[in-house]
Amino acid sequence: MSGEKTFQNARLSVLDLVPVNEGSTPQESLRNSKQLAKHVELLGFHRYWLAEHHNMPGIASSATSLIIGYIAENTQTIRVGSGGVMLPNHAPLIIAEQFGTLESLYPGRIDLGLGRAPGTDQATAFALRRNLHSDVADFPLDVAELENYFATEPTGRVQAIPGKGLNVPIWLLGSSDYSARLAAEKGRPFAFASHFAPKFTIPALEIYRDNFQPSDQLREPYTMAGVNIFAADTQEEAEYLATSHQLQFINLRRGNPDKLQHPVKNIADHLTPEEQVVAEQTLNSPATIVGDLHTVREKLKRFVDDTQADEVIISAQIFDHKARMYSYEIVADLFD
Repeated sequence: MSGEKTFQNARLSVLDLVPVNEGSTPQESLRNSKQLAKHVELLGFHRYWLAEHHNMPGIASSATSLIIGYIAENTQTIRVGSGGVMLPNHAPLIIAEQFGTLESLYPGRIDLGLGRAPGTDQATAFALRRNLHSDVADFPLDVAELENYFATEPTGRVQAIPGKGLNVPIWLLGSSDYSARLAAEKGRPFAFASHFAPKFTIPALEIYRDNFQPSDQLREPYTMAGVNIFAADTQEEAEYLATSHQLQFINLRRGNPDKLQHPVKNIADHLTPEEQVVAEQTLNSPATIVGDLHTVREKLKRFVDDTQADEVIISAQIFDHKARMYSYEIVADLFD
């Protein structure tokens, strides 16, 4: 990592859910993502990932591979990829062709992160029609099929064109120990969704490191961990910005996923007492950091020390686009 900007020897990257704000449209959200990607590239962030979600009014990243191409076309050097593509929703051949095409257009800059959840509710998973009878055991088989399409000499009669022989780094993503074990077995880099499953982070990373088997792609284990960061000039302002994230989480628990809402001065006025406790818990996590530069520095340092992550990928569900970009500027000030 010589010459790269890091914090505590960990690379810093960006996870963009392409949030759709209340009163706004997906079109505006996609334009904001383009602007944010260009911004964080100049700030020195290592990679920019987008996550596949469906049937969520507040997230516009459903056509993940298309947005990856859009972001890659409007940037120069930053790596761009999926964090992740939900493989059960797709035929492995389709993903190999899509990412083979992306790698052919933007060589040396494309990452393929894979998840095994559908990234949506059961009704939407049915509407996607990939496989109505999928099983957990199918995921390793699908990953192996996808890997074969990228091989220099793939087996079988069907080939991915483009895709065959291309070096597209494949990551496995997870929020439990399942993908940690599979990533270790395959010798793939592993990204853990600690930003929404914080208590399982360290056990999953330890399982991955303890069971890692070297591969052609990776000789030593490589880990990434997700963090929510809401940074501002003052603690009070950062806490205000973070209320949009809290409201989004509560609406999801209510079974009413909605657009990202404007932050509020007193979140307790918008929640039941039980929901207020849950909302406070969303911020009382080592993988959610809210504050000014000093607070972000101390808490991010502690997170990196505790997890020993090689890379930290940062999500910032902030309503105001300028405040969101400024939050990443504050994080950039922590770079070596």
